[in-house]
Amino acid sequence: MRVFLLGLFLFSLPLFAQNGVKTCKILSKINALIQEQHYKPKPIDDSLSVYVFDALLDELDPNRNLFTKNEYQKLCKHRLALDNYIQQKDCSFMTDFVLAYQNGLERKKRILEKIQKEAFDYTTKDTVKFSKTNFPFDLEETDLEKVWKKRIRYDILEDISKLSANLDSITPHFVTLEKSTKFKILDTNLCKVNSILSSQKGLEYEIQNSFLNIFCTYFDPHTNYFSVDAKSSFMSSLSTSTLSLGLNLTINDKEEIIIEEIVPAGPADKTGKFEKEDIILKVSNKKGDEYSVSCASLEKVGELLFSDSNTEIELTIQKKNGNIIPILLKKQVMKATTNAVYSYVVEKETKIGYINIPSFYSDFDGYTVQGCADDVAKEILKLQKDTIKGLVIDLQNNGGGSMDEAIKLVGMFIDYGPISVLVDNKNKLNTLKDPNRGSFYTGPVVLLINGNSASASEFYSAAMQDYNRAIVIGSKSMGKASMQTILPLDENNQQDFVKLTVEKFYRITGDSNQIKGIIPDVSIPILFDSIMTREISLKNALKYDSIGVKNRFNSLPKNNFEKIIALSDARVKQSPLFKEISIVNSEINAIYQNQKKPTRIIFKDVFNDVHEFDALWKKVKKIAETESSCTITNNSYDLEKLKFDPYEQDINTFRIKNLRMNPYLEEAIAILNDYNNLKK
Repeated sequence: MRVFLLGLFLFSLPLFAQNGVKTCKILSKINALIQEQHYKPKPIDDSLSVYVFDALLDELDPNRNLFTKNEYQKLCKHRLALDNYIQQKDCSFMTDFVLAYQNGLERKKRILEKIQKEAFDYTTKDTVKFSKTNFPFDLEETDLEKVWKKRIRYDILEDISKLSANLDSITPHFVTLEKSTKFKILDTNLCKVNSILSSQKGLEYEIQNSFLNIFCTYFDPHTNYFSVDAKSSFMSSLSTSTLSLGLNLTINDKEEIIIEEIVPAGPADKTGKFEKEDIILKVSNKKGDEYSVSCASLEKVGELLFSDSNTEIELTIQKKNGNIIPILLKKQVMKATTNAVYSYVVEKETKIGYINIPSFYSDFDGYTVQGCADDVAKEILKLQKDTIKGLVIDLQNNGGGSMDEAIKLVGMFIDYGPISVLVDNKNKLNTLKDPNRGSFYTGPVVLLINGNSASASEFYSAAMQDYNRAIVIGSKSMGKASMQTILPLDENNQQDFVKLTVEKFYRITGDSNQIKGIIPDVSIPILFDSIMTREISLKNALKYDSIGVKNRFNSLPKNNFEKIIALSDARVKQSPLFKEISIVNSEINAIYQNQKKPTRIIFKDVFNDVHEFDALWKKVKKIAETESSCTITNNSYDLEKLKFDPYEQDINTFRIKNLRMNPYLEEAIAILNDYNNLKK
């Protein structure tokens, strides 16, 4: 056996060396591209080396239970040397990371297989510790089995505890539940390890991709390395017409991927073999990539499912009766309704139009003739036929997309003039202007934003604010004011790409949204607001600054804005619901800010740990399900269209239900009513 393993080891070394050469070629092209075109390129020095080394180790061993202290220290010889290797175009260091990772995974597999056969003692005084920062690499090899036993025992008790909020109802069945849960958790852990070890493309490929992407993020968090599949998946998320299987998927409480909807006339529907709540067990493509859902990361599964480069996908599904069947599907171009703009008529005193923009999508692949801005125009035309007295545009959770679409959208609401100022890596200023005179819509507008409103959403909101074209309400936006473009590393072999930050955008006043975000005219408490990931919390984020500009623009008169904002502020302060959100947010903040105490690995303690915040989550659920007193209906055009489309009827029901539980919509309508009343 030793001879065989030694032979395998020696055989692997040339393969690692070959991949090291390939990695260096890709890395060299990435670095050349970044140094030439990135908005703020940085030198290749020790700072980069430390960042890339630490980030790679964090990704390979986030829980510090794979590498020993000794293994980590051996790898540390590279911590200050990666910049030198990169400049020398020597990527042989990758072999050390690959072998250390492989060794750690194989050792983990042996430990899990061993403890799989052992009975667990749940009466010991062992505890598990929690930390908001990464633990140090301080384990000896002899510690690892104990660490994994503790981890698996805690996971088992946690899983059982989630079955009920009543301890007494679970305790009598503990022995039976422990046996099945132990099997499931150990089987899942082993499956994940085996999936990584037997990866079709090899460990070195996975580590290479991680390394290349981490290298890119050193320059800023939005510069990323993309394989062809990752690039395709990313682009499809910004489009409403993509190659699709015709399935809407969701994840249940068991972390299984299940079929939520089957799109009529789509590839899945045409087979007649799919039903709602079928469980997807495995996905594969024609290239030999195959992932078991319970073993692989959701990112890997999603990349394979949604990438346009995978036109044929085989899904292995489990039916309700337990039967397991493989089904081959060929994708076809379909409308992705989850990304698309949609509208409603909302009434409280007066009729107001509501438009939701999930993203600033565009026609990236030539499948459609219009993008987000054209779709908004169509919705406005529908709403105007129903004599609306104002417009609410919802950009909550809109992460951005096409800047061209954002420019078009601003132009629909202003007469003419500058919209934004772009600055490139040569400090060249480029003022973006509305290309067309005249406004498509001249009525009053309220914009809804939150901490997940980013990039193109902020670009659009800033221009609307600067022209006094809208009152912005909600919470501070993300604070991302940079523009990215996706470039191939080789025009002749488009397999590797970089999403590259090439410009920074500024408001026409010269101020920046970077880090600062869009500050709403009316601040409203939003659940989980302080723990949303904003730009300021991201490593290597570009800094806030402002520039001197002399743009001439004719902002509209504020038309009682100050009175309207004062009335809204008063309502928000007096609102019982918003007061409750503020109180609940304080409790949520305390959970995330305070260090969690160690927990003994006995059933009662883990159960109490799992259910410690049940009362708080009930409050959150109650707030989230509180319905507004607004009347929500479809516009007249959509009402007729829906009569003939059962699939769209289901989506429509879901959207209206969600909109009824949007407390910010009610305040937006109150603002528009104030605007109209004060104007009389």
